[in-house]
Amino acid sequence: MSDFRCKLMQGIEEIQQEIISEFSLFEDWMDKYAHLIEMGNDLPSMADEAKTEQTIIRGCQSQVWIDADYSEGKILFRGDSDALIVKGLVALVLRVVNKQSPQDIMNTDFHFIDSIGLKEHLSPTRSNGLLAMIKQIKLYAVAFSKING
Repeated sequence: MSDFRCKLMQGIEEIQQEIISEFSLFEDWMDKYAHLIEMGNDLPSMADEAKTEQTIIRGCQSQVWIDADYSEGKILFRGDSDALIVKGLVALVLRVVNKQSPQDIMNTDFHFIDSIGLKEHLSPTRSNGLLAMIKQIKLYAVAFSKING
């Protein structure tokens, strides 16, 4: 089985541990921010027509959009932002939840945020925006869990 296929089958906890290990390689926060920006640059942009009132995340200082589809028991997320670091935050959070089941997402505590020290290194408005993103992701999970009954 290829490495790519294995990555698709990773669980949320494994992905969070991978992120914690990845960020532990950087000693200072300037390097961690640079890594976040790089992650954001790697996140595919959402089509302009997908950036609607329904997909915008309220509570973010920057503009952030998150959209989701449900297929074969998994949620497929897309996200974007007009700010570099925030787009990196979107990429980071979506990396944890993308292609996971609604139940797994609803049960996730996103402990990697504290483990990598992200919470104390974000401005209050970015922290609030991050919480708003997570809340919306969990709302998508709740909505899609109703499809499965």
